[in-house]
Amino acid sequence: MTRLARHYVPEQPQHVILQGLTGPAFLDEGDYLYFLACLADAARVADLAVHAWVLMPDAVQFLVTPSYESSLAMAMQAVGRRYVETFNRRHGRRGTVWRGGYHATVIEPDRYFLLASQVIDHAPVRNRHVAEPGNYPWSSYTHHIGLRVDRFIKDHPLYRALGNTPLERQQSYRDLGAQPLDEREVDNLMQSTLKGWVLGSAAYCEWAAQTANRRLTPLLLRDRPPRVRTAHAFAHEG
Repeated sequence: MTRLARHYVPEQPQHVILQGLTGPAFLDEGDYLYFLACLADAARVADLAVHAWVLMPDAVQFLVTPSYESSLAMAMQAVGRRYVETFNRRHGRRGTVWRGGYHATVIEPDRYFLLASQVIDHAPVRNRHVAEPGNYPWSSYTHHIGLRVDRFIKDHPLYRALGNTPLERQQSYRDLGAQPLDEREVDNLMQSTLKGWVLGSAAYCEWAAQTANRRLTPLLLRDRPPRVRTAHAFAHEG
């Protein structure tokens, strides 16, 4: 069955996951720095707004807003191709680094943007790489709390709304991170991204469907003929 087109709703953010294949996708500091350089270049060329990011040994996550339908795909393809070529050359390896293509979906900004940003920035803590998010150098957390400036990041209006000044925004973001995340909401975010279905309220999905490039949610099983249902399940298996 033909793969569904990637979700795209104009001016709406997307959560993105790129998973490593088997071994680590980053072996030293040079790999992390080079990946970020690739990301910055690709985002600029594809006009992709990057709001949050994290690079972990076995997975990468982004929070972005594409400026047009193929913006994200172009950026991810450019990053993947350029990074893998250099990674293999530096470490004497062959083949791909990533487990298939990237996963992404549109999220309702008012409800999920700041949650997604926190999930990304706190991923190293949740995965037990560090005890505090500020101790991990390969995420946007220190940018968001004012300890570093990531020049390729474009702060989203919802981040800017956290305060009237940079200091207020940075402290508000730090305070948000000190609160426990709703595990059900975190799981909804991750599963929606991995499965490729929009995450939002019924009202948001209805609104977004008016300008989306494809249907946003799975069809109800009872509304599908058996043959279509089987093909869809096979296409998304795993």
